Amino acid sequence: MKQMNNYIDEVFYQDDALLEDVLSSIAENGMPAISVSRSSGKLLTMLVSITRSKAILEIGALGGFSGICLARGMEGKGKLTSLELEDKYAQLAAKNLAKAGFAEQVTYMTGPALDSLEKLVATGQCFDFFFIDADKDNYENYLAYCIQLASPGAFIVTDNVLAGGSVADPMATPKRYTAIMKKFNVTVANHPQLDSILLPIGDGMTVSKVIK
Repeated sequence: MKQMNNYIDEVFYQDDALLEDVLSSIAENGMPAISVSRSSGKLLTMLVSITRSKAILEIGALGGFSGICLARGMEGKGKLTSLELEDKYAQLAAKNLAKAGFAEQVTYMTGPALDSLEKLVATGQCFDFFFIDADKDNYENYLAYCIQLASPGAFIVTDNVLAGGSVADPMATPKRYTAIMKKFNVTVANHPQLDSILLPIGDGMTVSKVIK
């Protein structure tokens, strides 16, 4: 799996100084190196652009790598709302998004994502694109909230669904969340309000269209 992704990055990813600086800032601040892969970031930009999404909700900001990729897809129009548990992570993400020219397009909500999602539901917010990349234990809860907050035909993209390949390969080293991802994938595949497919890029992404 790693070899395949290295090949994809080598052939399809062009050097991007801005995103490389974001990765450096994450390392310099002692944050975990868990941003989406470079090619996964490119895919996010393309999906936002293709779907012409202008109201995006991101669950898990880290240092802003995926946020920049999502914002780029809006092509100067629209709004990104990003949920992040750690205030220091949100601050770095905001700084990196500002450097990228997206300061006016992004809003951060800090604290437990479930609390923030409840607030968004209570205020009648709607979004046409979602990206879930946070604590795996709550993936199914996040998915349920995203469906509640979704405009008709909205897209939900979820990261890390292959768990390093361990959901499909019994020889792969299992991760703490392997069983969680196996269950989540089955839930997404059979959800009556979703039409979904799993893409084996990065650590695996499901792309789901909301059917209401």
